Amino acid sequence: MTPLKGIAWNHTRGFVSVVACAQRFEELHPDVSIVWEKRSLQAFADASLADLAAAYDLIIMDHPHTALAATEGLLLPYEEWLPAEFLADQAANSVGGSHESYRFQGKQWTLATDAASPIATWRPDLLENHKLALPETWEDVLDLAKRGFVTVSAFPIDMLMHSYTFCAALGETPFQSENGVASNDTLAAALSELHKLVSLCDPACLERNPIRTAEWMSQITDPRAAYCPFAYGYSNYSRPRYAPFLLKSGGLVTFQGKRLRSTLGGAGIAVSSKTKHPQACMDFARFTAAPETQMGLYFQSGGQPGHRAAWTDNAVNNASHNFFRDTLQTLDESILRPQFPGYMDFQDAASPVAHACVSGAVSPADAATEINHLYQKHFTKSHS
Repeated sequence: MTPLKGIAWNHTRGFVSVVACAQRFEELHPDVSIVWEKRSLQAFADASLADLAAAYDLIIMDHPHTALAATEGLLLPYEEWLPAEFLADQAANSVGGSHESYRFQGKQWTLATDAASPIATWRPDLLENHKLALPETWEDVLDLAKRGFVTVSAFPIDMLMHSYTFCAALGETPFQSENGVASNDTLAAALSELHKLVSLCDPACLERNPIRTAEWMSQITDPRAAYCPFAYGYSNYSRPRYAPFLLKSGGLVTFQGKRLRSTLGGAGIAVSSKTKHPQACMDFARFTAAPETQMGLYFQSGGQPGHRAAWTDNAVNNASHNFFRDTLQTLDESILRPQFPGYMDFQDAASPVAHACVSGAVSPADAATEINHLYQKHFTKSHS
């Protein structure tokens, strides 16, 4: 028997999907046993990847960890284990920059089995009951918020991710130099736009991550749950009977005449360099990332596929109120975070600064200066 251990995160999307794939893989390969464990989304993000690689054979991870993992030799590169044709198909069928986001120094360290970015979500029943039109512009969103019909995922890391969105909207694509996310003035203006929104929403939104936001929106009759302009999408809440109230999903509104661009998230499956069973791990990763699995078992078990074929598949969209088709453009247009070993340290340090700003505790100018200082510090450290 070949025993494998994996670590994922504790949501139907992140956990049940890989458990189902493991069960089916074991049925096809009776000599392999795969046990998946889970931890909270925050605990998973905060965990040392070195510790995870030492304890688990298979790791569900997000792409900003890639550079550090590759630099420290924590993962096995897929090129050395899987056929070039398979990897070429993964690249050709990437949702947005998902596949590329897991490449570093010319190697593929993770397969993009899950794709996500902030998208808009709303409650069709509340919009209808209150005779509300979907907002089309940022001004529409703020107006709707003033009337008490808007919430937002304003958790610290989400506020930092959304600041990238508004930097791009204000004319500066983030991370174009080592000096910071964007110029101090642009980053301050981006944080100011977020503060405008948060100040019009229930303060409880400052403590809600995307999962808690979706759970709250899908279980309550509060009119503030009517619309969320951006939160990392979870297709589960757009599926029948998953939650008491259905959430519909779609693209982002325009800002100064152009569509907002969100920051790519998602997750992928990686193989620890410490595993004693590399071939079995690679075979399972290939099975999970294959289009047939992604469109079928993976999605049917609550997963949010990373393979483009699933996002355009009729059966997948019919089962999710067109979640995938209606949000695909937003993911395709999404912003990629930079790849350098110290990025995660920067993100961890900068998130509470962005959060303090949008909650009104720190001025946008001071927050922007501090965030850019942190970026310079960690970028320089990584390249010294």
